[in-house]
Amino acid sequence: MKETLSYVIATPYSVAKSKTGGVISRLLSRLDLELIGAQMITPDEKFVKEYADCIRAAGSKSVNADIDLLANYIEQNMGPSGGRPHRCLLMVFKGENPCQKLSATCGTLFHDDKNGQAFDVESVHGETIRDTYADLIYAPNDPKKVIYFEPAVLTPRNQSLADKSLEIFARFLKKSENIVQNYSYPDPSQVEKTLVIIKPDNWNYASSRPGTIIDMFSRTGLRIVGIKIHRFSMRQALEFYGPVEAALIEKIGPAYGHKARITLEREFQITLKEDMETSLVNSFGTEYAREQFRKIIEFMSGLRPDFCAPDEIDKPGKVKCMILVYEGVYAISKIRDVLGPTDPLKAPGGTVRREFGSSIMINTAHASDSRAAYLREKEIVRINENSLESLISENLI
Repeated sequence: MKETLSYVIATPYSVAKSKTGGVISRLLSRLDLELIGAQMITPDEKFVKEYADCIRAAGSKSVNADIDLLANYIEQNMGPSGGRPHRCLLMVFKGENPCQKLSATCGTLFHDDKNGQAFDVESVHGETIRDTYADLIYAPNDPKKVIYFEPAVLTPRNQSLADKSLEIFARFLKKSENIVQNYSYPDPSQVEKTLVIIKPDNWNYASSRPGTIIDMFSRTGLRIVGIKIHRFSMRQALEFYGPVEAALIEKIGPAYGHKARITLEREFQITLKEDMETSLVNSFGTEYAREQFRKIIEFMSGLRPDFCAPDEIDKPGKVKCMILVYEGVYAISKIRDVLGPTDPLKAPGGTVRREFGSSIMINTAHASDSRAAYLREKEIVRINENSLESLISENLI
């Protein structure tokens, strides 16, 4: 069966209330679809009207109440208010029957009682995203009149609507920045941005881990202002982790040179001179450190630097990660406190690396450790660019 695209949008309310991680957890852990792209967007009035009209045009007599409610919500809540645009998270999935699968996971707008009785909150069981995160409140004296509606997520019911919506999104994304700016702080001097990478080990199989990590970071109270799915090229991985190679040689080279001396003395029943250990540090210890560096590059790009052909160095790697930009007061230290130390075994309980890391190399996530590091890292991964628009356009052709 042909693979097609569909999408889920986390609404402004879901994003502002930090429900993003929970939504992503449900989507990634329950589906056999691939998340091919994600972007934080701030819809303008033109986008909102076009999207709402697209929803209405796809309606039918049997679902007109749902369609009107949804289209009205889009017009009233997704566009700017008071001159300020609002953040929405657009996630695009690829696979077989994506609309059917995403709709089942997101859930219905209404909970109809088969016996014709009025809606009863006890009939909701929390199975779907909307069961957990959406709100639908009826008037006390009129069970058919909705007085409050928050759908939590938006997703199309069929492929025709998905394709038409995605065409609208692609046009909008073509002129959109990947880092959104829609908030002013009382003291801008304290405001920082920091770059977080949810590393490739979180994407090996269908898992709630990426969403859970985002949910853990949400306790910082920081705002996600940028997000994208990324595959490190060999050049990017080497540049990003370049400073690590010298640090590894300095830190673990002497230790493993010393271990090599002890092993040789024990194995061959011989006492080696001090200058021999120095030689082992400069040879074996240094090579061991460099091999660890090559493993880091392979972990982040899916390719070993010593086996990468020159014409492959700038191509996207074989493994993916998610890159996020957080913004807020003292964002760098707040994120790193939740992340935990490099070694997961030394990380405090309740930190991301303690929960999900397995070793110093496979420690599940990265976060900038200074303002200078953020400025350097964002340029390497080209955080201002997002390939989502081109991915949508290529797949809709």
